[in-house]
Amino acid sequence: MGAGDLPVHVPLVTRPMGIFASLNAARRNLLAILPDIATRQPMVSGRTAKRWHMVMDPGAIRRILLENIDNYPKSLVTKNLLKPAIGDSMFIAEGAHWRWQRRAAAPAFSHRNVTNLGPVMSAAAQGSLARIEEAGKHAVDMYAEMVRATFEVIGNVTFSEGSQFDPEEVHRAIDGYIDAAGRLSLFDILGMPDWVPRPGRIRTGPPVRDMKAMADQAIEARKATGPSAVPDLLDLLLEGEDPETKRKMNTSELRDNLLTFIVAGHETTALTLSWALYLCAFDQEVQGRARDEAQAVLQGRVATANDLESLPFCRMIVDEALRLYPPAGIISRTAQAHDTLCGREVRPGDTVMIPIYALHRNRILWDDPDAFRPERFSNRKEIDRYAYLPFGDGPRICIGASFALQEAVIVLATLLSRRRFHLVPGRVPKPVMILTLRPEGGVWLTSEPVG
Repeated sequence: MGAGDLPVHVPLVTRPMGIFASLNAARRNLLAILPDIATRQPMVSGRTAKRWHMVMDPGAIRRILLENIDNYPKSLVTKNLLKPAIGDSMFIAEGAHWRWQRRAAAPAFSHRNVTNLGPVMSAAAQGSLARIEEAGKHAVDMYAEMVRATFEVIGNVTFSEGSQFDPEEVHRAIDGYIDAAGRLSLFDILGMPDWVPRPGRIRTGPPVRDMKAMADQAIEARKATGPSAVPDLLDLLLEGEDPETKRKMNTSELRDNLLTFIVAGHETTALTLSWALYLCAFDQEVQGRARDEAQAVLQGRVATANDLESLPFCRMIVDEALRLYPPAGIISRTAQAHDTLCGREVRPGDTVMIPIYALHRNRILWDDPDAFRPERFSNRKEIDRYAYLPFGDGPRICIGASFALQEAVIVLATLLSRRRFHLVPGRVPKPVMILTLRPEGGVWLTSEPVG
């Protein structure tokens, strides 16, 4: 592909920005504050009220996420944004409090349990296909459609049938929270203490209260009725026990972690699928190859968890979509003690960021990094583990990674096997990162049936 054929991306910053310019840019799109030089160097440092470092070197990233993890807890900005909604869930907890929760929840995400949840994903894929077929030749916002499909999955694997649970209400609450909480506060950038009121946090109050109340009711109802015939995520978490301390999660701990899985579990997978479908519409040759694979395997039926190993190219498309448009575009940590990264001094209190969007497009690490080339994932061993981090890495790697990948491949293969997708002229999605990397304006595609 020539440069003019590259999929849509955000022009990165080529000159230094002051604190207020950075704030204004960040509130609209966090990607707008990433320096272009971050795609060409192993590390970039600067100061915007606080000293900061952006790290793109795999060895240094390995040190941050694995070898010296206790020195790099999640940043205060991250905690301030997320704590009102998800409390001290394992996503933002640290140390021993994080470790016991992770151990207690891990069995729920075992390969066997994730595979057992496959039928829910297949049913959502079938429902999505039916809605797209019903639209005929009319353009469909695939982002909105994928949000609906993945929320159906997370709702059904979290709260079984019969739960007093309104998916639309929960989804509205989540959307309201993400929209309000994701807008960076000047107070957070300036490093002001947590007790200083944040305007954005005040706005998130009602949606957060609604979400927590609904989750509490569902947990208490399940405790009263007992597990469902096929254990869902809530059942598995209720049964979960830290093998070392024998501790189980109480209602508030269950609720905080459940909300984390609901918020993260549908939004990120919906984004991955939206961008994957956009990329397939952008490159018809890739789409055709994936369709051939899916049709040969599925023979007209819906994909299942058992088909994953037979759909390697569909998986490569998902991997490449995650590289070009990682749902979580930036990992942020706060250094606790002196350290050295890439030969550069890191001081206590410094903000250390891994800008995944820039890491995945770094010219030192990737050949033709802005191009859409799924085949680059044909041999995963050739890719440095710390050059590709759609789910993070180290002990805090996303606990739901295999769940998300299984769901994405099932939905993508099912849709591509039955429909041919096309771009809509003049409706190009713009990658905008607030809390997650969303396609501003949606992903509008038309589709037609295939034989």
